[in-house]
Amino acid sequence: MREAVFLRQNEARWKEYEQQTTGPEELAARFIALTDDLAYAQTFYPGSPTTQYLNDLTARQHQALYKNKPESTGRFRQFWAQELPLLVAQHHRTLASALLLFALFTAIGALSAAYDESFVRVVLGDAYVNQTLENIEKGDPMAVYKRHNETLMFLGITANNIYVALMTFALGATAGLGTIWALFRNGIMLGSFQYFFYQKGVLLPSLLTIWIHGTLEISAIVLAGGASLVMARGMLFPGTYTRAHAFREAARDGLKLAIGLVPIFVVAGFLEGFVTRHTEMPMWLSLLIIGLSAAFIIWYFVVYPRRLAARR
Repeated sequence: MREAVFLRQNEARWKEYEQQTTGPEELAARFIALTDDLAYAQTFYPGSPTTQYLNDLTARQHQALYKNKPESTGRFRQFWAQELPLLVAQHHRTLASALLLFALFTAIGALSAAYDESFVRVVLGDAYVNQTLENIEKGDPMAVYKRHNETLMFLGITANNIYVALMTFALGATAGLGTIWALFRNGIMLGSFQYFFYQKGVLLPSLLTIWIHGTLEISAIVLAGGASLVMARGMLFPGTYTRAHAFREAARDGLKLAIGLVPIFVVAGFLEGFVTRHTEMPMWLSLLIIGLSAAFIIWYFVVYPRRLAARR
């Protein structure tokens, strides 16, 4: 139908919806009806004042509904079991883009190290490379993880990783340019780092040691980059919302995603501080820890969000 007819048929009802109501059932019914109207308007009248009006009215109804909803005593449980996985499902394409970018930059790092032997020193520093070469000659290439006290190492690494993740998220405010740079820097480091060990003939020991904590740590860094891209996407592609409104909503979603990674960084820091240093552990135990970590990441950030979203 024409927009004028659509407006004439529904305008009185929308004006009624602008009046406050305290009944949660009425609020829910209004929100559902407005969502249907908004979907219709976005399909047939994109960019029109009617669509913008419905956007704003639906947002206000959502806020009123949320404020009138009884607060659950299990707020934290609700966040981890429902809210965070649904956000992951909502932004799965953006998160997947961060993973693809990181994989590309990691491959570039490995190729650069393969074609230029000095590249690893530029990326990792002479001190680290020289120390690692000495450790390889001594027969303990992963000895670098044994140098510090376990507790201090755990606390320092965890704090640093959380800081890096939040900074990576904040770079989304640069329209994603800073985010891409952060993913590039971390990917280049990882690729050149692993190729260095491959070049020295100790790739397997490095994989069995580093990925004990690296499976969770690297995954969380990539997800932090994805959270940052979520915020940047709201800034660059506001859709039918105003750019300021879209940016606020996207920043809120991205921040929730970034905060949701904190427990993962804590566990990764614990593994790096207390477990990774035991390079003498049997291969099956290393593979078990790496496998369980990978299974958790795949289940919680891929499988479970999709199933939860499908049920909703």
